[in-house]
Amino acid sequence: MASPPTTVGAEVSDRRGSGGGGLRPAAPAMATATTYFWGDSPDEEGYFAAHGVRGTTSFYTSPRGVSLFTRAWLPARSPPRAAVCMIHGYGNDTSWTFQATPVFLARSGFACFALDLPGHGLSHGLRAFVPDVDAIADDCLAFFDSLLDDPVLHDLPRFLYGESMGGALCLLIHLRGSRDWAGAVLVAPMCKISDGIRPRWPLPQILTFLAWFAPTLAVVPTADLVDKSVKLPEKRAVAGRNPMRYRGKPRLGTVVELLRVTDYIHSRLSDVALPFVVLHGSADAVTDPGVSRELYETAGSEDKSIRIYDGMMHSLLFGEPDENIAVVRGDILAWLNDRCSGGGGGRAADEEQLQPPPPPC
Repeated sequence: MASPPTTVGAEVSDRRGSGGGGLRPAAPAMATATTYFWGDSPDEEGYFAAHGVRGTTSFYTSPRGVSLFTRAWLPARSPPRAAVCMIHGYGNDTSWTFQATPVFLARSGFACFALDLPGHGLSHGLRAFVPDVDAIADDCLAFFDSLLDDPVLHDLPRFLYGESMGGALCLLIHLRGSRDWAGAVLVAPMCKISDGIRPRWPLPQILTFLAWFAPTLAVVPTADLVDKSVKLPEKRAVAGRNPMRYRGKPRLGTVVELLRVTDYIHSRLSDVALPFVVLHGSADAVTDPGVSRELYETAGSEDKSIRIYDGMMHSLLFGEPDENIAVVRGDILAWLNDRCSGGGGGRAADEEQLQPPPPPC
């Protein structure tokens, strides 16, 4: 059954809150680089162990021959209750701040898996060049399906999870007929690029013409996405320290392809039929919260929910004050719990790190 639209009036002051479950960076933002987004210590293994999580990394070669860096975050103290297959956004990767969310979900009993998209992070490809989103969707689906070879995971419910462009990829995977999913968590999905950063006419037509001749040319003028996405200055600095973050201008072929794909997804919103929750900040200047409302209103899904967070920006799960992040995490966890049999329906945001996860499903 569809849940009624919800607007969450969360705290949006420019100060650090006390929430967020202890996954915030260990020190205030500094100009110097650090080894991890939380600082120089503990090392990654120690960080995971301190949060009750076991982390692994590997490389996967997709059917089209692309070498992709992958990560897994697993509950260390109990069998997983479900698998969450996660996709990051444009210019991002799985090894920096993105990790905070799968660490949180893994300590809550979920096995989480993600890959650096082609041209991102440690995966093969020209940095931030996205010439064919459909091929990337195939890469993601092939990797996620390969996980079924593990007998521990084979019979577990599987959920898709995507942030920004990753949300668009989740919808593409679903719209192309992949139905073996218990649902999807869509965080600020790129169903349409915000008018605030979308090139104005006639620039899209000019870009399309130029992309035929120089698709990899990084010349498209746009605002810095970190500044547009992350609310707190100290967290903006942490995001900027990511050694694998793409800092150049968008490439011609990437912009043309993202415009094409988001227009396609926007035209297919009514065909979305899987259970989903879509979460968006009302102050998002990168992707359009109005289109998330449209997705909720027009999708054919019988089980659909929406959360619009008053005053929050694009980076809901890192760039906000910690108390805001706790609210968003609590909503995601409650939604997953309610759709994993045996789940407890979520916990209050200020208690979510203090109690053991619900029993296995």
